[in-house]
Amino acid sequence: MTEQIIEKRRLASPATTPQALAWDSRNKTLWMGSRDLRRIYAIDPESGTVLKQQEAPGIPWAAVALNGELRFTIGEGADDDRYIYRYTPEAGFSKMFACPEFTGSYLSFDGKNLYMSQWYKERVLMFDDQGNVIREINVGAEISGHTFANGSLYVLRGQEQPNEDWRIARVNPQEETPAVEDIAVVPFASRSLTFDGETFWSNYRAKDTIISFTLPN
Repeated sequence: MTEQIIEKRRLASPATTPQALAWDSRNKTLWMGSRDLRRIYAIDPESGTVLKQQEAPGIPWAAVALNGELRFTIGEGADDDRYIYRYTPEAGFSKMFACPEFTGSYLSFDGKNLYMSQWYKERVLMFDDQGNVIREINVGAEISGHTFANGSLYVLRGQEQPNEDWRIARVNPQEETPAVEDIAVVPFASRSLTFDGETFWSNYRAKDTIISFTLPN
């Protein structure tokens, strides 16, 4: 497979090491979390202007918007133990539950359930409302982001070492054992994936840049 994603735009990140990334469709806003600064930022996607920023209770590894709120994967303490937090601009952060084995990173939402990936376990977990794991989808590679778009789950999968090597794959969540189909090569060290209804967005963390793209036909 040689076809690459079709890059549309680049935004300079308002902070170093952009890590978490989520599209808030209600407010037409991108939310980004800085790994090193441990802050989150609401960004106007047209101008790149910061609309709001706030300190996070740990490292904001991942984010997703759902039902007018956000969920964040937050790393806490010396061991970087991972927890899922609820966030609203009005009320701030509140802890919901611990990730399985205190590990987990990227988040997505299918309109009903929250999904979280575990990078080295090469899987995406689906949660119920109480934070119980009710499904596991294996994608056969390390995972650096995932999002739902047009009824399918799209996953950034590949490897970080020895050289960053990533592809975007499509998964049909309706299948009992979903096939994982690589769609295109992602030519940068991508972190997080979100979809605004027309284009995908991901962080090029090493370059402090946020990139939007579409898929080849």
